[in-house]
Amino acid sequence: MTTVGILGGGQLARMLALSGAPLGLRFLVMDTEPDACAGQFAPLLVGDYRDQRALAEFASKIDVATFDFENVPAESAQWLSERVPVFPNPRALAVIQDRLAEKTLFRETGIPVPQFVDVASREGLEDAVATISAPCILKTRRLGYDGKGQFRIKSEGRATIDAAWKALGAQAETVGLILEAFVPFERELSVVAVRGRDGEFRTWPLTENWHVDGVLSASLAPARVDDALAVTAFEYAQRLAESLDYVGVFALELFCRDGRLLANELAPRVHNSGHWSFEGAETSQFQNHLRAVLGRPLGATTMRGHACMLNWIGELPDADAVLRVAGAHWHDYGKSPRPGRKVGHATVRADSTTVLAQALRRVGEALGRQAQVAPVVEALAGAAS
Repeated sequence: MTTVGILGGGQLARMLALSGAPLGLRFLVMDTEPDACAGQFAPLLVGDYRDQRALAEFASKIDVATFDFENVPAESAQWLSERVPVFPNPRALAVIQDRLAEKTLFRETGIPVPQFVDVASREGLEDAVATISAPCILKTRRLGYDGKGQFRIKSEGRATIDAAWKALGAQAETVGLILEAFVPFERELSVVAVRGRDGEFRTWPLTENWHVDGVLSASLAPARVDDALAVTAFEYAQRLAESLDYVGVFALELFCRDGRLLANELAPRVHNSGHWSFEGAETSQFQNHLRAVLGRPLGATTMRGHACMLNWIGELPDADAVLRVAGAHWHDYGKSPRPGRKVGHATVRADSTTVLAQALRRVGEALGRQAQVAPVVEALAGAAS
């Protein structure tokens, strides 16, 4: 029986393990925390990702390795790859971990990207703001996610620049900084795609996303865009996958402005905006990721009607209130509640946009979360008109 090792034991590893059971797979999860939620469904090895002794024990018990978050040290992935197959490959992980390298890759592969400048000092920040113009966003080059490690610069005044440097300047030498132009986007979209060991490439339908405080709140698939825009998004994703010789599932996050796409970020793993695929697609992102890293045939990514994923942040709402709604599916990550923490999600699936909108209204009313479902319902109304 094949054993898949997963570096990182969060909800993504948990859902990978659940999705691998029908394939007859075993799993070993490695995480720094003894209460990692994936450990509720798979054996858990607790250790530091830089500890070669722990990595050696991990490698000795698995047939192939992958990871559930992008901040696994690239050098650890490289060390591991010299002992067992690791997918995605460590080079892809290293590039995507650094926003400057990532944005440079976008540009080199001909994918439009917001203007960006490397920032190494307070004076460099002032020059970069003068080059890009406000509004713009100062970000850490590494270790930022879900809106963390960011500071929006709304004006070019010295006080605003001082505040930005005070917030993030100390990290210039450790993780690096990058200044990016602010994009007044109309929509946030994502391509969730998979590439197999043999180079076969597939995408799920383009997904539209809504964020609150930098954290994903809701995802709708398929997105309400014309076919030409979707084809362009898929081409960008395939370009990146082939450039990196990528194997597995990834997500390309995009801004849409005036009918034009700009690349925002690349996530080298199964992605929050693809969670709807559990119930909304022929093959979920989780099972296709496992098929890819094992070199097995990829499954169909076609949709089953229309689907919306609602993220639960901080604490779980009433599960029964959601489950009473036809077409609704519940996912509890087994985590203790904490402000800002992703603790679960629900997927609502329907055969038409009208029925999906009705179901989402019922969920919103039952939970007192009308504001969370409102933009999705509005988008569905626009698609139906």
